[in-house]
Amino acid sequence: MMKHALAAGLLLAGISTGPALADDMVFHKSFPGAPFSESVEVDGVLYLSGQLGTDANLKLPDGMVAQGRQVMENIKAAVEKRGLTMDHVFKCTVMMADMKQWGDFNKIYVTYFKPDRLPARSAFGTNGLALGALLEVECLAKMR
Repeated sequence: MMKHALAAGLLLAGISTGPALADDMVFHKSFPGAPFSESVEVDGVLYLSGQLGTDANLKLPDGMVAQGRQVMENIKAAVEKRGLTMDHVFKCTVMMADMKQWGDFNKIYVTYFKPDRLPARSAFGTNGLALGALLEVECLAKMR
């Protein structure tokens, strides 16, 4: 009985005793039929799904330079859809089919950020990416 009275008192005081509901999440689905959302807003952070270097027709250009540029353009477009800029991006995770191309991607990547605002970043090699892509990048951005 005491346990239930304590829980009721906490709820009345605005203190939750259980997991929070997902009512404060905003899901942005952009690809019909895709098994993921393009991005999700949670507690002032925009979580972007991994972006490939595909064009509007889901075609991949040849080579790391072309795919790298398209990946970054896709990230830029995704954050701009939410009223943000690349200055709001604070963390990126880079997945590469061949880590030997890390330097080639870095030359493109750094052009999308101000030199004093480079996001925190992790990079790792994979044994395969969706659609045979050479690169996938996911990012987090601070909402206004």
